[in-house]
Amino acid sequence: MLTQRPRGTTDLLPGEVERWQAAEETIRSVFRRYHYGEIRTPVFEHTELFARGVGESTDIVSKEMYTFLDRGERSLTLRPEGTAGVVRAYVENKLYGNPGLTKLYYIEAMFRYEKPQKGRERQFHQYGCEVLGADHPAVDAEVITLNVHLLRTLGLQDLHVELNSVGCGVCRPAHKARMIAALTPHRHELCRDCQQRLDRNPLRIFDCKNEHCQAVLRTSGAPTILEALCDDCRAHFSSVREMLESIGTAYEVNDRLVRGLDYYTRTAWEITVPSYGTVAGGGRYNGLVAMIGGPETPGIGFAGGMERALMLLAEQGRDLRAPTGLDVFVTVADEAGEPMAMRLLQDLRAAGVTADRDYLGRSLKAQFKAADREAAKFVAIIGETEVQQGSVSLKDLQSGEQVALPVSDIVSYLAEKVGVQS
Repeated sequence: MLTQRPRGTTDLLPGEVERWQAAEETIRSVFRRYHYGEIRTPVFEHTELFARGVGESTDIVSKEMYTFLDRGERSLTLRPEGTAGVVRAYVENKLYGNPGLTKLYYIEAMFRYEKPQKGRERQFHQYGCEVLGADHPAVDAEVITLNVHLLRTLGLQDLHVELNSVGCGVCRPAHKARMIAALTPHRHELCRDCQQRLDRNPLRIFDCKNEHCQAVLRTSGAPTILEALCDDCRAHFSSVREMLESIGTAYEVNDRLVRGLDYYTRTAWEITVPSYGTVAGGGRYNGLVAMIGGPETPGIGFAGGMERALMLLAEQGRDLRAPTGLDVFVTVADEAGEPMAMRLLQDLRAAGVTADRDYLGRSLKAQFKAADREAAKFVAIIGETEVQQGSVSLKDLQSGEQVALPVSDIVSYLAEKVGVQS
């Protein structure tokens, strides 16, 4: 047990971590272009936040949460998704008092107890955003477009947007009554989970992965939510579609799309890749802020899985790589060169040059081999001769050219060669 990681977790080792760093830098740069600020919330919250906000009828709350009692007998839960914690921070810190919209993004670990699967572990990572303070359809269109833009900037291809409206507190009760009337005669044909959903939240049945339950939906005459929208929701959905078309963001209406979270109202969407499935999705949640104790505030956001995006990038042959390798590997020819080598190493790093050295006392030949393994651009050679002359021998490992430079010039010379911005 001491040498084996828990099931459903992954070690990210050097080499793999660089892919993640490149993806995170890309994601952050896209969010900054859209004027979002980063937020970091606690890795655990009070259990009631997720039970009330995400919804007790969802699989996340009923089956997948990591919940525990702390020493004060308080029930806490490792966050299974990002929105509830961000909204809690929005309310607790009274961000609603700021003028204009609040636009936030995050890149954080999430936790769900489910069967580990391709692209989804029990500890997984999501990037996402939340926009709080406006119900305008233009916000929906912008956030959906941002979701697509971000994935395309990462390099993903064959993206398809599926769009729906899941109604609001006005039209959902009428839809619920119609679904109960249509499905109650077929209750025994539904899976056990959907029988419970029929009592609590029939709309969740559209999210069931059981093909037999989906067949019952089709043959029972149960209405889709689009068929039951109130006038305001219908007008909002029409405006969102119109604005997406004006931007040039392609989409398809999927009237069975409901997403897996109870807090969604009105606009909901998923972005899929035909060869894989869903890679990101989101929706509007106009009642969530008030539900957890804040003022009535409309909101909308999305989330996507980092593991899924990186895996799919590799499958599409568009793997993301961050710059690797050293700018300079400092070699020490003999004992006399040690103090000068240490000073040069630190001066290079302070100037923004990536640099390292050998600490194992190996031969100069072995140190050059180490420089090759680290993909160094240059090797600096320091020994008794260099110390006496006040110079450094510098070899370009790409061209093979070797020059001797004064110690006073070496840092500025290398900084310019490797393109460090002053």
